[in-house]
Amino acid sequence: MLSTMTTDSATGRDRSASTRERLLDAAVEAFATSGFAGTTTRDIASRAGMSPAAVYVHHATKEDLLFEISRRGHRSAVQIIEKASQSSTDPVIQVRHMVAEFSRWHAVNSRVGRIVQYEFDALTPEHRAEIAEYRRAIEALMRDALEAGVEAGTMTVSDAKGTALALLSLSIDLVRWYNPSGATTPDEIAALHGDLALRMVGAAA
Repeated sequence: MLSTMTTDSATGRDRSASTRERLLDAAVEAFATSGFAGTTTRDIASRAGMSPAAVYVHHATKEDLLFEISRRGHRSAVQIIEKASQSSTDPVIQVRHMVAEFSRWHAVNSRVGRIVQYEFDALTPEHRAEIAEYRRAIEALMRDALEAGVEAGTMTVSDAKGTALALLSLSIDLVRWYNPSGATTPDEIAALHGDLALRMVGAAA
């Protein structure tokens, strides 16, 4: 009997988790298409094949859905940057890899990237504070690599903070115009932006 109850409980948790993911996927589609302000809970529920009431069983508000999408997106981006920064002890290689991989991520995940970058102000103050921490972590890793490059004499950077933001903007801005169905692939974008990054900091490829 206990075994049956345990199995039923696990099945219920799996079903609940699956439903939450369906709602998140539907919210990504809705927010990317109509923006946060232009999306209703009914829109999200319809895309997920559920009733509007079902949304509130798993997410208290529409903003909660936005926050979860933003948190997941930023956590993934932080991991990408961390991994790229650890790819070498050479700051030049670090910067090139960080920019290239950050751009690749935004190209592959352009819909999510558009949401997490441009719907920031729609989050509650508490949620904005958490997301801002992820952004600061990304900026700090880039800034550290730039400062190391300047110290090693392999980069020419007068403003490490401003340059770090400019380099990251190469990746962030592409979600405005990148077309996943277009001729340019994520790998090509990554290579281009990696090369541009080195030119911006006065480093040899």
